[in-house]
Amino acid sequence: MKSHESFPLNPTQVQQLKRLVSHGEGATLEFKRKATYPEKIAREMIAFANTHGGILLIGIGDDGTLAGLKYPEDELHVMNEALKKVRPALQYAITIIPIGNARTVIQYEVPESKRKPHYILGENKSKESFVRVDDKSIKASRELREIVKRKQRMKDVRFHYGEHEKILMQYLDQKKVITLKEFVNLSGLNRLYASRKLILLVLANVLKIIPSEKGDLYAVKG
Repeated sequence: MKSHESFPLNPTQVQQLKRLVSHGEGATLEFKRKATYPEKIAREMIAFANTHGGILLIGIGDDGTLAGLKYPEDELHVMNEALKKVRPALQYAITIIPIGNARTVIQYEVPESKRKPHYILGENKSKESFVRVDDKSIKASRELREIVKRKQRMKDVRFHYGEHEKILMQYLDQKKVITLKEFVNLSGLNRLYASRKLILLVLANVLKIIPSEKGDLYAVKG
């Protein structure tokens, strides 16, 4: 990587950056002032790869201010170290954008992955995966990880519409959404079997899974 002083200021590139930033953070765009917590930023990139892809900008304030970085090489180094903990390794493109006054913005462009779910290795070899929901990166449940993984290789999915499925659909007709815990209580199934049924119904496009910070919700796919 060249020193940031060797990247000339490109007014067109800066204008493109300003237009991008003007959209504000969302499902495919995230701002970071600095790489103070590089592993947290790596989680944002994992979430993009596991969902629909996205762009992460380092050197941009939460309010969209183009603050820039004085020493982008330091930020690139700590990010490179954090990204070494991601499995499978992420694919991404880095763009260095000088914005004037010896300041620089780093752009990471992360495409939607064909090898998801990606996760980051934590302490004691723990694995954490994330998905993007609106402007937040949310830790993926076991069910969501399984759904993401199986969608990569599945074709047609068949399931048996039995008594438990009937009870579930009647419940959703009235309540609209259900959690795994609520389905366990409703069906009398143990957690593992209830989880498997919900996963299969999502893969069969009967239900949709709605990740949230308080736990996944399931609803009829419309």
